Amino acid sequence: MSELGLHEGEARGCLSFPWETPPQPGQVREVAPGVLWLRMPLPFALDHINLYLLRHGHGWVVVDTGLNTPQSREVWEAVFTDVFGGAPVLAVIATHFHYDHSGLLGWLVDRFQCPAYMSFAEYQSLFVTPPRGDEPNWAFLQFYQRCGLGPEQVAAFRPMLSQMAYDTQAPTSFRRLRENDLLQIGTRRWRVVIGSGHSPEHVCLYSEDDKLLIAGDQILPRITSSVLVSVTEPEANPLGDWLASLRRFRQLSDAALVLPAHERPFHGLHHRIGQLQQHHDAHLDTLTEVLKAGPQTVAELCPALFPRLRGSFDLLMAMGETLAHINFLREEGVLTRTLAGEAWRFSLSSGGEQVLATEDIHV
Repeated sequence: MSELGLHEGEARGCLSFPWETPPQPGQVREVAPGVLWLRMPLPFALDHINLYLLRHGHGWVVVDTGLNTPQSREVWEAVFTDVFGGAPVLAVIATHFHYDHSGLLGWLVDRFQCPAYMSFAEYQSLFVTPPRGDEPNWAFLQFYQRCGLGPEQVAAFRPMLSQMAYDTQAPTSFRRLRENDLLQIGTRRWRVVIGSGHSPEHVCLYSEDDKLLIAGDQILPRITSSVLVSVTEPEANPLGDWLASLRRFRQLSDAALVLPAHERPFHGLHHRIGQLQQHHDAHLDTLTEVLKAGPQTVAELCPALFPRLRGSFDLLMAMGETLAHINFLREEGVLTRTLAGEAWRFSLSSGGEQVLATEDIHV
């Protein structure tokens, strides 16, 4: 599972960054009264995640947790002593279920015997884990064969996924967050804004009075969040959900300081939303142009969107993102598909409403 897409959206023009450099790994910086930015290290090319610590009375509310690794726990131990001064964690909010955001959720909750807050779909997703072992199961194998890969290519994915998997320590209970819920944390009121597409019900927190947006992975300043289809739900349309989310976030103040999960806080919310929209629009235009040459598989279309891949992990992510754009175009009625051997081949539609026909069902 990756938190980020393969292409970078360049932050230009109207984006501004109040801090030229981030805190050092494991260190904090105050970004607003009672709001601390914690730079948690990650063992990836993307070497950090930003966590946010919110002062609340005699203790703290934590937003996201980092990976379930000894390094993350060491950072937290130092925070408990050096930053919190022994004050307790009163609640933990998880923006979404991905490893780096919720890996230590259960550990923190159990340690301080405090509640975990997250959306229902994100809590449920904590318990949907990739199959273990090096041998691909039938659903995994079929998913990528339908994309146009051979059995050997598919088998090469599984050991890599097993090596990259991180266990998430899930809490045994949670308190549900819904769109427009209000949370009073310290002297500040935060409104829950739900995004979708990168994950099912991604929680963001917006303070209208202070123009602060804790955005998680929903709005990032330079890189684009992954929006992809996986074996868990092969017919999903996460890009449709993502684009609808972007329209909702445009309703927030453009003056907001955006506190993202990766890279640096920034101003220029509406400009960045426009960049993200343009990024995906360009991908959609590219696919429809390439398909004028005739029917193609996901594997054949993938290089048109992602021409520079560094290995199996990049290929896996690129296939999922390519399929997300294909499924969006299918739902819009722009594309149709036919099964040729083990792989779907996609074509430009001759027009008319897309419906699920009996020939689309293969058992």
